[in-house]
Amino acid sequence: MASAISSISSHSSAPRDRKVLQMKQFEPSIAQSTAIGASRGRRWVVSRPIYAAAPPPPATAPPPAAALPHAAAVAAVEEEEVVVDYEKLAKGLESASPLEIVDEALKRFGGDIAIAFSGAEDVALIEYARLTGRPFRVFSLDTGRLNPETYRFFDAVEKHYGIHIEYMFPDAVEVQGLVRSKGLFSFYEDGHQECCSIRKVRPLKRALKGLRAWITGQRKDQSPGTRAHIPLVQVDPSFEGMGGGIGSLIKWNPLATVEGKDIWNFIRTMGVPVNLLHSQGYVSIGCEPCTRPVLPGQHEREGRWWWEDAKAKECGLHKGNINANGSQEVVINRDGALRTNSVNGVADIFETQAIVNLHRQGIDNLLKLENRVEPWLVVLYAPWCGFCQGMETSFVELAEKLSGSGVKVGKFRADGDQKQFAQKELRLGSFPTIIFFPKHASRPVKYPSERRDVDSLLAFVNALR
Repeated sequence: MASAISSISSHSSAPRDRKVLQMKQFEPSIAQSTAIGASRGRRWVVSRPIYAAAPPPPATAPPPAAALPHAAAVAAVEEEEVVVDYEKLAKGLESASPLEIVDEALKRFGGDIAIAFSGAEDVALIEYARLTGRPFRVFSLDTGRLNPETYRFFDAVEKHYGIHIEYMFPDAVEVQGLVRSKGLFSFYEDGHQECCSIRKVRPLKRALKGLRAWITGQRKDQSPGTRAHIPLVQVDPSFEGMGGGIGSLIKWNPLATVEGKDIWNFIRTMGVPVNLLHSQGYVSIGCEPCTRPVLPGQHEREGRWWWEDAKAKECGLHKGNINANGSQEVVINRDGALRTNSVNGVADIFETQAIVNLHRQGIDNLLKLENRVEPWLVVLYAPWCGFCQGMETSFVELAEKLSGSGVKVGKFRADGDQKQFAQKELRLGSFPTIIFFPKHASRPVKYPSERRDVDSLLAFVNALR
């Protein structure tokens, strides 16, 4: 695999000028010194002097000063190994631009770092690397299930930058075993993790084994409750690099604090190639069976693995950055009031006087009533969910439009201890779920569409009121 990884695509750098004299008689002692230094946790810097081309004069005559030999043929200078505090470095880069961060990464790791390219808006990373003027390497994971547009995009990127992307492929025997035993679309029934592990995670591990560092396009605003605490640079918590073991791989996330809209402004300004799927409503792009366009009011990651819960929308490539405890604790007091304890400081959403905050007792009452004074439109939500956050503006606008119309608008926090109840009694599928309590019907009606713009939601309300 080492040979495969060493060929990861790169901009060729000019050969370095070398003035190294062939001194084979000294090589054994150099290797020995290096081994000793390694055992002490230190590195040795070997100084190889350059001799004059002309031989020294005979010993009987005083040699000219310029021809005096060095004191030692090879001088081994012991140097303490520099330990980098990457947490401190990340804090120091907080005010740096993505271009400066990419430049710093390439400067530190040279040919031992590569950009992970997914075939989406992370093409911006390649453009930043080009702008540094430094050599850079690019690799990508070909799962065998990508869209045709993505393959054409890869080709366009290679031609635009004059590079050759090194594609990593899944193990054919593993793929064959999965498909023969469970079929081509098993992930729709038992989740995507097994398929992603075979087609993406394991090929990534093989690629990273040949590197000391990698650059990713992760952003904090990409995924709800899972990527909110991505550092700009870190010791990779999940994968190993060429040295093996914990701490052998450094992960750079230059776009961590950049918003998606700013990335797109940069891409358009620089005129770089883009995946044609973006013009068809796709934002986050993965494998063809697991990716679809997003609709107005939807979060970008909602186009990925849409049949699963919002917090499951990760494939495992960045599992070290996933915040498994991204939700908040929910406690119901004895009087039925809702008390929220923020675990990660996530503020509540849908905050407006036009939306009633329903507690468990209130939602129970709505379920029991067969003849309501007014119909109710209620969103079942979790404040940490990026998809809920993504529709906040449109839902608040809708609530304000319906104010005084005879339709009440409410919200019910349905995560934590309330989730099982909401799934059973309120038909909660994934967050957000919108339900309508008609005036003269006991059971609520679930909003069937994923269009969450104001006009679509208003049409649903008007059809039932």
